[in-house]
Amino acid sequence: MRILIVDDEKPARDKLRRLLAAEAGVTGIIEAADGFEALERVAACKPDAILLDIAMPELSGIELAASLPEPAPAIVFVTAWDQYAIQAFDAGAVDYLLKPYDAARLARAVQRLQVRLHERLQPPAPQALPALPLHQLLVSERGATRVVPVLEIGWIESADNYVVLHTPSGSPLLRQTLGGLAERLGPAFLRCHRRAAVQLACIERVVPLDKGDCELVLRSGARVPCSRQYRAAVMERLGTPPA
Repeated sequence: MRILIVDDEKPARDKLRRLLAAEAGVTGIIEAADGFEALERVAACKPDAILLDIAMPELSGIELAASLPEPAPAIVFVTAWDQYAIQAFDAGAVDYLLKPYDAARLARAVQRLQVRLHERLQPPAPQALPALPLHQLLVSERGATRVVPVLEIGWIESADNYVVLHTPSGSPLLRQTLGGLAERLGPAFLRCHRRAAVQLACIERVVPLDKGDCELVLRSGARVPCSRQYRAAVMERLGTPPA
């Protein structure tokens, strides 16, 4: 870990350099006597971390932290002033080291820097995969569980807090909202009415009705309402422009 020491007082820099030299994880030490010099060192040397004083002439440590290019080095503030702690942590500080400090306290700060840098090197957590469409639904019927293959469902119909699953072998009830179930079933199903959704592959023909509504006739012979609100989307998914 390469560390940049930034302090306008040479004795303070000397103390930090001496103590850091004893830390096994420190591979390089750079110094800067003010904020502007520190910005030059950051650009030229790309340190992993900065031990940064706050009260410095012209450019304070807080101002310097706000001026660092991204990705910024990890920061530990080293200062005699305790009233800047909130500002320091708002600036993303890993630690806040109050003068005078001893070797043990500095070692803890270095350890925290190592943890932060290790976290940065970890690969990002994989994004959750989108939920796969369901292949079957489980429906409770008179103390038993019925398995309903999704491919057998021609259309689904809202019935208060339930939906009716219309299949060739019956129309069981499932406690589920229409919108929620249609989303879980995936793109094979499409909403065609405020109270109905249909499996597109089951549609045999579309029969126009008055006022822009239509009726979807399924291969099973079932007739499903399709309101004007949803007709264009249904026709588009079927590959036919609406009349």
